[in-house]
Amino acid sequence: MAKRIKHIGIFTSGGDSPGMNAALYGTVKAATTQGIALTGIRRGFEGMIDGDFMELDEKALQRTMHQGGTVLKTARSKRFRKLPDRKTALKKLQEKGIDALIAIGGDGTFKGLLAFSEICKLPCIGIPGTIDNDLTGSDYTLGFDTAVNTAIQNIDKIRDTAESHNRVFLVEVMGRDSGYIAIHSGLGTGADSILIPESTTDFIRLLDKVRDYRSEEALIVVVSEGDELGADLVATKIREVNPKVDLRITTLGHVQRGGHPSAADRMLGLRLGVAATEALVAGEKNGMVGVIRGQLSLTPFDQVVKRHQINETLEGLLKIFSKS
Repeated sequence: MAKRIKHIGIFTSGGDSPGMNAALYGTVKAATTQGIALTGIRRGFEGMIDGDFMELDEKALQRTMHQGGTVLKTARSKRFRKLPDRKTALKKLQEKGIDALIAIGGDGTFKGLLAFSEICKLPCIGIPGTIDNDLTGSDYTLGFDTAVNTAIQNIDKIRDTAESHNRVFLVEVMGRDSGYIAIHSGLGTGADSILIPESTTDFIRLLDKVRDYRSEEALIVVVSEGDELGADLVATKIREVNPKVDLRITTLGHVQRGGHPSAADRMLGLRLGVAATEALVAGEKNGMVGVIRGQLSLTPFDQVVKRHQINETLEGLLKIFSKS
């Protein structure tokens, strides 16, 4: 029989994503209902090592659901990779009386928790918080929907200028290892070309379009930052093929991480926050909660990996809409 959880520590780690605060609220609400104490750990693994704890007030968190970012702050930690620092973190948790952990982050966060499990028996549950939507174990990750909507709003505005001047615009969106933001925002705005890390033929099709481009209309190209070429090199190649092109580059950057979380991300955050708490109560450990085809799922940390392929449905849509 699983040991009863009395005190959960929760933290956000890695890059921030809209919906993290909703997940925090969902967790504190579920923990309170179960009679479990909940303590926030500021600045991810860094705060765990330093014993940077804060009390989480249910009412205060309720009022942050509409905010992007994370009230717990977040960071990446090189120190946590070292065994002595992990032992220091464990000591700080024990001194606080924390007997379970919930982490909101990406694959790096979950790998850190796996390493942590080698020196302690604290049950740990993860919530997928990354705008890139690049993790197995959940159809969508926390913050992805908001990031896509932010990208779409900006690309729509860029199109107004592109149409006014008959320009070619390269719009670079986030997605270091994944083209999901580029695909969804590109298809959603009627982009003429979408360049993603998972494809090697998309650039060839783009050059074919640009070679015959006569400056009679606008051309919108959405480029994932993780594409093997990158927006700057794409621009250079386009100018080589057609020197007459009036071309501009816009990098959306970190605006995609901020802003009010969408309704979908708020609901996902609430749902996963509750699910993570209930998983700990049920005796689960070292797994990530997610939603697959509408149903809650739990994927072991060692099976949560970055996706390097797009699904067949999206691949089919790309083929259809990339044709001249």
